[in-house]
Amino acid sequence: MRKKRAWLLFVVALIFSGVLAQPYLSLDIGDSRLDVRDSLQYSVLVGHIFTAAVALVLGPLQFIPKVRARRRVHRTIGRIYLLAGVVPSAVATIPVAIWSGRPVTQVGLTVAAVLWLITGFQAYRAARRRDFVHHREWMMRNYALTFLAVTSRILVPLLLLAQVPFGGADLGSIGEEATSMIPIGQTLGWIVNLFVVEIIIRRARRNAMASVSGAVSGR
Repeated sequence: MRKKRAWLLFVVALIFSGVLAQPYLSLDIGDSRLDVRDSLQYSVLVGHIFTAAVALVLGPLQFIPKVRARRRVHRTIGRIYLLAGVVPSAVATIPVAIWSGRPVTQVGLTVAAVLWLITGFQAYRAARRRDFVHHREWMMRNYALTFLAVTSRILVPLLLLAQVPFGGADLGSIGEEATSMIPIGQTLGWIVNLFVVEIIIRRARRNAMASVSGAVSGR
């Protein structure tokens, strides 16, 4: 991942994490954007949002060359990203998804949470083997799932706009339509992110192979 792209991700993540966490900073259940039945559900939701914000903000730092060059800093940030961000947020995602009562959300976010944990484990295992190429690839996949928090909120208005020419959405029903589109945006978000990341990974592999072939043929 290029330096400018990583910094852009960091700025976007910082803005979105602030917007997403702001209603929950007061810890007032009445300010919750999602319907919660009791203090337990609210506590799990708040834990999910705050830990997701940690992962969202710290993730891009791992792709910045100067941070990667300082191995101790890179390793420390990586551990915080996984242990204080990804793992608790992914675990909390499952009950939050189930409590939503929406089948698409329940399936889509649960699958995303499981993949979030699997890719995080694979990234950690690759690092332990000192297989830094695959570690980087698994971290890219993992952050693609983290970035769902951003992509899903971009996709929903885009999906609504796509319906306008066909009479599927109008100003009078925009709120209701947006609510119905949220589960679709949540599921499409991580699918789109993983698809884009796989393209980037495969392109990088081809470029690396081409460089090696060029170096060998130039001898």
